[in-house]
Amino acid sequence: MISPSIGRALQRHIPAIGDITSKSPLAYRLSRATVPVVNTVQMAVAEAYINGLEVPDVVLRSLFDTCMPILFKHFPSLLAPYDWVLTETPHVAEGSHDLMKLQYDLPQGMLNRMLGEGSLIYPKYSMGLWENGAENLEQSQIHMMDDVIEKLGIQDGDRILDFGCGWGCVPNYILSKFPNVQMTGLNLSHEQCDYIRNKMTDSESYLSSGRFQLFEGDLNDASFTEPFDKILSVGVFCHVGNLTQAFQKLSTFLKPLGKVFIHIITVRTPNNISSAYTHKYIFPHGRYWNFDAVPNCDRDLKTIDRWYMNGTNYSQTFAIWLQNFDRVQDEIRVLDYGIDYARFRRIWRFYLIWFVANFASCDGEINGNGQYLLERR
Repeated sequence: MISPSIGRALQRHIPAIGDITSKSPLAYRLSRATVPVVNTVQMAVAEAYINGLEVPDVVLRSLFDTCMPILFKHFPSLLAPYDWVLTETPHVAEGSHDLMKLQYDLPQGMLNRMLGEGSLIYPKYSMGLWENGAENLEQSQIHMMDDVIEKLGIQDGDRILDFGCGWGCVPNYILSKFPNVQMTGLNLSHEQCDYIRNKMTDSESYLSSGRFQLFEGDLNDASFTEPFDKILSVGVFCHVGNLTQAFQKLSTFLKPLGKVFIHIITVRTPNNISSAYTHKYIFPHGRYWNFDAVPNCDRDLKTIDRWYMNGTNYSQTFAIWLQNFDRVQDEIRVLDYGIDYARFRRIWRFYLIWFVANFASCDGEINGNGQYLLERR
């Protein structure tokens, strides 16, 4: 848990700092007027690096290690670069097709090498759990999925929906553990779905067992003939702009008293945050919800338990991804990224180096991952 002293300090700060949604109109305007200055500085540094400025990694890390604790502890309001970050948007998701293009439909050869691909553990673009003694990336992802299985209370024979199933790593692992579980994957990314469809024809993959179905499309289009016992979603809700509407839709897929498990990036600051850089280059319309955001949307689904996963787990995961990315440059530079590879490489190295520092900042106690167990009302 975040220390009480930090929590009290965040709430005490003067107008341009702290919870800008609960301050006076004048304070709110002051904060919003200051944000463009922060955005301009951030983007100037990032664009200079992307365009070829030689900045040693140690300098970038020192910059992030210096700035992030100050912003998290004293100026969290300035980490909300757009007003839409602060509240739910009218739509469940925005910019989803841009997101697929920038992030999830990249060359599979690059993603496999960066994220890791094994016979059981497919590429998985989310936090690995290191605090239980994992010795490598694959073990950390196994520990993370075992933790999800325990918290969601998966039982053999359950019908489970994976909302945003990625490359099918979580369904494949769960099917390997439970011989009578039936799983359905819901995914908007065509490239990821092609990867899964290939695994569904591979006799060595549990996705080929006949106990897995794939639905390619977004949440608004999804429709299922039978309700599910449980739903899990790893990472997707950072890209969902309206939690209330999304939870209402998910509730229609569940049996009475069915359970939902959500794993997202979350922050223990007074307000939601985002980044002008990640919005432009990495996660269009992505936001990191405040740790209390999910329980505040208890309507069709009720939060019955939640956990904060220390950010050092994700920092270490990003550090391994960065090492993998750097190690395979000769192999992946020939792939088609839609832009000059040197530019693509710098965009991604800036992002990876930044997030290693970002999640480790403040001992991982402010920016980490939130996990929520919800039940259909």
